[in-house]
Formats: sequence, C-alpha cells, structure tokens
Amino acid sequence: MKSNLSRKAEDYLEAIYVISQEKEIIRIRDICKELGTKPPSVVEMVKKLSDQGYLIYKKNEGVHPTAEGEEIGRIVKDRHDTIFAFLKFIGVPEKIANEDACVIEHELNPKTVEQIKNLVSFIETAPDHPQWLDHFAVYCDLGEHPCKKKGTQRRIDESSGKEIKREQSQ
Repeated sequence: MKSNLSRKAEDYLEAIYVISQEKEIIRIRDICKELGTKPPSVVEMVKKLSDQGYLIYKKNEGVHPTAEGEEIGRIVKDRHDTIFAFLKFIGVPEKIANEDACVIEHELNPKTVEQIKNLVSFIETAPDHPQWLDHFAVYCDLGEHPCKKKGTQRRIDESSGKEIKREQSQ
C-alpha cells in the first residue's frame, strides 16, 4: 500500500482503526488520547480526512471510517505490528521498537514488509525456540558469535541435536 496520504494522516487512520476495534462510536477525545494530540489538531485532521472520503464525521455522532479509511488504517496497523514484532525479536527495547515502528511503517516497500512478516511468522510458529535467537542475543552482549571458540567452530547437528566441533584453519 502506497497511498498519497501523509504519515500524519496514515497515523490518524491507524489510530481510528485501533479505536474502532474497541468502540462503536469514536469521539474526538478518543483520538486525542490514542495519539497524544490536542482536540483542535484532531478536529482539523478529521475534517480533512472526511473531506477526502476516508472518514465520516458529524460533530455529535462521532467519527466513523469509510471502507477505504478502515482498510488503510488496518494495513498501517498490520505494518506497525509486523515491524514492532521484528524489532522486538532482534532485541530492541519495547518503547524504542514502538517508536521506530511508527516511523518505518510508512516508508517500507510492501514487498519488504511482506518478507519481514514472513520472517516474524516463521519465528513465531517454529516448533521449538530457534537457537539462533539465543546466539544473536549473546552476540549482541559480547560482540562475538557464541559458536566460535578459540580456533574451534561449534555448531549443532540439526538431525541429532548433538554439538559438532571442527578445528578452524587460521
């Protein structure tokens, strides 16, 4: 999805989509709370998105996404969740992962997001906890691959689960 909407507009549609999953009637105050934004800014953007056909806004009836607005919000939310999960897998602290996902979700090519989503799904559905995730965590802490030990390369045989040591040529 590459829309002609600004990042800010996509963020609003994502927030409205998130709120719509919990509430039937979406109020300006709900959007303010979700985005940490003041009411005048929210009203201005809601009116703009309404004029563009992404929302239906009537002052006393709340905000409702159109089918197109809901679809964009769902896609942006899915991108965010995918990127957030990936960043968490590679050890980015949750707060930073969330902030970075908010930035990245607007810029990546849909094929890149699809592949990240495939990787996240692959990791999440692995029958056993992938050992390489633990190795990566050790690498991040020590700056050295845990399978390498002074001239010896270690790895686990996939079929037997036994450790294999092999002398490295220096």
